[in-house]
Amino acid sequence: MAASLTARNVTIGYAGRPIVEELSMELPPGKVTIIVGANACGKSTLLRGLARLLKPSAGVVHLNGADIHKVPTRALARELGILPQTPTAPDGITVADLVGRGRSPHQGWFRQWTKHDDDAVAAALSVTGTLDLASRNIDELSGGQRQRVWIAMALAQETDVLLLDEPTTYLDLAHQVEVLDVVSELNARRGTTVAIVLHELNLAARYADHLVAMKEGRIVAEGDPGGVLTSSLVQEVFGLESMVVSDPVTGTPLVVPLGRRAELLGARGDLPGVHDVKGVRA
Repeated sequence: MAASLTARNVTIGYAGRPIVEELSMELPPGKVTIIVGANACGKSTLLRGLARLLKPSAGVVHLNGADIHKVPTRALARELGILPQTPTAPDGITVADLVGRGRSPHQGWFRQWTKHDDDAVAAALSVTGTLDLASRNIDELSGGQRQRVWIAMALAQETDVLLLDEPTTYLDLAHQVEVLDVVSELNARRGTTVAIVLHELNLAARYADHLVAMKEGRIVAEGDPGGVLTSSLVQEVFGLESMVVSDPVTGTPLVVPLGRRAELLGARGDLPGVHDVKGVRA
C-alpha cells in the first residue's frame, strides 16, 4: 500500500509569526502532488512542516497514521526523503560519497553496506545523468550539476514518500524536464508518494496528478490540473492575465501569459488573427 502523508489544521511559521494557518491537506497516496503559488505564499514552509523540519505550533502531521513528531528519526528517514531548497554539503566530499549518504538511514549496528546499497547509488547517479561525475568533488560542479547530484541522493534513499522543494532550480529547460521525468518514472515504478514545490506552472500542470494552488498561507484550489488551472485561478494566485489552452503534447492545461507586449502587438496588428487583445482576455 502506498504511503500517506496528511496535515490536519496545521499552523506553521517562524519566530512566532505564522506563515501557514489552520491548513489541512492530504497527499494522495502513490501520486505526484505539485504545489504552486506566488513567492512567499507559504509553499516551502508547508513542505518543511510536512518533512518535520518545522514543528507546527498547532495541528498535526501524520505519516501512515502516526504523528510525524513521534516517529524515531532513523525510522522516519527510511520512510520520508526531503530535498530542501538550499541543501549544503561538507567541504571536500565527492559526488559518490554524497549520494551514498542517502543510504545512511538503512545502515545500523547489524546492517552494514551491501550490494543493494551500491546498486541504489549507481541507479540514482545513472537516472540523474551524474554517473560520470561520481569521482568529482561537489565543490567543482556547476549549479545545475550540483542540483542533479542532490536529487540523486534523495532518490538513493529509496523512501516511500519524497518531498522536493524547487528541485529544478539552476537547471536549464532540458534538465528540468529530465528531472521531472525521473521523478514521474520513480512514482510509476515504485508507487512513491511525491510532493514537489514548483514555480513553472506549465511543467506543474504536465507532471502533477494532484495540483495544489496556494495564496497567503492557504490553499485556494486543489485537484486534477485540468480542473484547477484556469485563467481566473492564475489571476487570483499570481495576479497575471492569461489564456489557458490545451497542451498539444499532453492535453494538460497550458498557461499563455498575455501581458502588455501582447496588447502592443495586437494594437499594431502584428498578432495574426488578434486585433483586440482585451477582447481576447474577456
